[in-house]
Amino acid sequence: MNSRNTGKIYGINGPVIYLKGKHDFKMSEMVYVGNEKLVGEVISLDKNLTTIQVYEETSGLKPGEIVEGTGSAVSVTLAPGILDNIFDGIERPLEQIAEKGGAFITRGVSVDSLDTVRQWDTHITVEEGDLVHGGMVIAEVPETRAIMHRCMVPPDVEGRVVSVVPDGKYTIQDVLVKVELVDGNIRELTMTQKWPIRVPRPVSKRFPASVPLVTGQRILDTMFPIAKGGTAAIPGGFGTGKTMTQHQIAKWSDADIIIYIGCGERGNEMTQVLEEFSELVDPKSGNPLMDRTTLIANTSNMPVAAREASIYTGLTLAEYYRDMGYDVAIMADSTSRWAEALRELSGRLEEMPAEEGFPAYLASRLSAFYERAGMMQTLNGATGSVSIIGAVSPQGGDFSEPVTQNTKRFVRCFWGLDKSLAYARHFPAIHWMTSYSEYLNDLSGWYSDHVSPKFLDYRNRMMTLLNQENSLMEIVKLIGGDVLPDDQKLILEIARVIRLGFLQQNAFHKDDTCVSLEKQFKMMDVILYLYKACRKLVAMGMPMSVLKAEGIFEKVIAIKYDVPNDNLQLLDMYKVDIDNFYHRVMEKNA
Repeated sequence: MNSRNTGKIYGINGPVIYLKGKHDFKMSEMVYVGNEKLVGEVISLDKNLTTIQVYEETSGLKPGEIVEGTGSAVSVTLAPGILDNIFDGIERPLEQIAEKGGAFITRGVSVDSLDTVRQWDTHITVEEGDLVHGGMVIAEVPETRAIMHRCMVPPDVEGRVVSVVPDGKYTIQDVLVKVELVDGNIRELTMTQKWPIRVPRPVSKRFPASVPLVTGQRILDTMFPIAKGGTAAIPGGFGTGKTMTQHQIAKWSDADIIIYIGCGERGNEMTQVLEEFSELVDPKSGNPLMDRTTLIANTSNMPVAAREASIYTGLTLAEYYRDMGYDVAIMADSTSRWAEALRELSGRLEEMPAEEGFPAYLASRLSAFYERAGMMQTLNGATGSVSIIGAVSPQGGDFSEPVTQNTKRFVRCFWGLDKSLAYARHFPAIHWMTSYSEYLNDLSGWYSDHVSPKFLDYRNRMMTLLNQENSLMEIVKLIGGDVLPDDQKLILEIARVIRLGFLQQNAFHKDDTCVSLEKQFKMMDVILYLYKACRKLVAMGMPMSVLKAEGIFEKVIAIKYDVPNDNLQLLDMYKVDIDNFYHRVMEKNA
């Protein structure tokens, strides 16, 4: 067994340590470093030099201390107990660490990733004599009130069931099923699997994007939708609302499970996230939101190597729940901090830097991360998805820096946050001119079948009006708005209605924080109906000042507050109001 491999520390450079001489360590092997058994990973092997990155603070380590191999790659433990939990970057539960070592994570602390004592109500779903293969469900455990945990056969196991335990209460380490493998050996299966974080879990096939991830946020669902199994980036400078946008998606989207990875964010911001998530109630079920959420907290004052690993830890947990047939959404906040960790480690390893000091492999690492998203057919025939929504924090809000530019290459949805919108209190501060979604055509069939055949047509017409407003604003800035003809003044006014009444959304208003697709469609219908009526009046020579005096534009802007989500019939009355407004203006100016 390889677990006896040992070596002596020769050199230390921050989180990177070197061993001289020939050793039998394997690439990506997990190791224990020094007397305090700090967790590390082999990242480079040479004939006479082994390089290891340590996931904990290395101050106090000395040359000559022993490094011990484990024989296996850095892995996560997969079993019931992941949800409603808070982990660090290498899946150590922060609550247990706090009990052992206080408010700050002490070095070398050794705790089980998941509770090995707790007993779970277990229903066995296979019988003696059944043929089983990787991915098949052998037991069901109600992990939380919201999620049924399906314990599966590990992907590399195939054989015949020779014994099963009766239904009852079991821990994650108890043997539930014994399987006779093809070679005649017996394999004991528990609820627990181990999986290396850098290796994607296998699937049967990948489906093309065809179903939207409905978030309840109008600018996302209508203007720039993301598919289930899709990828999106939220780039924005400091204070533009990246974290809040992710919170809204985590709370309101129709994903079954949320994995929130706080990667290198400020400690106080992460604390706020943890406290808020703990108090939030899932609007769909009335249960705590944490019942279907896992948080991975890796703040900026934690070691950088663990920050680099935290992204993969979250991904592997997401893939595990996807294999059960769930739709999982990952919030990675933020991939820029992750890239900075790569840059720091790369510098310590004395690798040749590329643009802005980032390593030359930044693009391939980002692509490998986003490529693990997708809607898949799992090994057991179920359909599950992993959607990745990554926040990007470009320094100074400069979207031309390498992380934003490379992320743009690999995501199909780009929600560009704008500082001027945020300062004008327009939230979500996603700018409609810099954002885009490549999923529109893929999802057109779904919108047509489930909402209305006119949905995308209305969306495109509103986008055209916003584009026209953008062009006209250049003229307005130069010579003022009074010189514009009335038909162009109307475009500016309707675009204002779209911006304030549709794109702007109040997260603290009970009817506006989350809006169904049906209401979004009807709101577009009313706005475009108003535009059509006003265009007729302007074509007849009515001045815009007369139309504005009627107050109809303000009334339509207020739809989002005035129409409750459970009484959408009221929206039909607005068309009657617009007709009345039309006739009123005609009579007054007859």
